[in-house]
Amino acid sequence: MSKICEITGKKVMSGHKVSHSNIKTKRKFYPNLQTKKFFIPEENMWITLKVSAAGIRTINKKGVMACLENSIEKGIIKL
Repeated sequence: MSKICEITGKKVMSGHKVSHSNIKTKRKFYPNLQTKKFFIPEENMWITLKVSAAGIRTINKKGVMACLENSIEKGIIKL
């Protein structure tokens, strides 16, 4: 399973871990992903999404259907 938010499109970033002596080693920054079920009242069904914490806040603000349509339009979710 890929570590990509299905609403916002956030994914793994790479960067450096910097020690006190300024030695840089490669590391990864992972998004805060949660597997969460959402109810769609228009279709009377539950869906399971892998979303970040920011994606959950977006869904609470705009609604599930609006966020799904937006992510399909952006190309994050492919049908």
